[in-house]
Amino acid sequence: MRLLLLSDTHVPTRAKDLPAQVWDEVARADVVIHAGDWMAVTLLDALADRAACLIACWGNNDGADVRARLPERADATLARLRFTVTHETGAAAGREARMSRLYPDTDVLVFGHSHIPWDTTSATGLRLLNPGSPTDRRRQPHCTYMTATAHDGTLADVQLHRLPPRPAR
Repeated sequence: MRLLLLSDTHVPTRAKDLPAQVWDEVARADVVIHAGDWMAVTLLDALADRAACLIACWGNNDGADVRARLPERADATLARLRFTVTHETGAAAGREARMSRLYPDTDVLVFGHSHIPWDTTSATGLRLLNPGSPTDRRRQPHCTYMTATAHDGTLADVQLHRLPPRPAR
């Protein structure tokens, strides 16, 4: 099962649309996971229409329209892996232990908020993934997203993809 992990898309405030490379990944993915900060339902509608399967939550910058359609926390089992998708996880310091306590029944936690890519595994085996942002790099050198594969209880091929700089708006 091919997964596409996104967060912090901030459309249309930070970009008019997702980069073409990300839309190409949507077409190839079996499941698209989005960890919040959409900013408008128009992207949610477009992604829901084009993704084979969408698992998503809202973020702190999302308004009532997005929050009415998405949960604060989304849970799904994919290829015998238990995924949790949430936007915020708090400070980086102590994140693995804190998230292991909060999500003891989760195998993979996908989160966003910071726009900083993150890929670690806690002492309990919880995999924590933040794909960064494909549209707003903030202080990061690149805009980013992640892909992975899930098969028979195993998460593999986790890759952070860097997007080329986009033209000025």
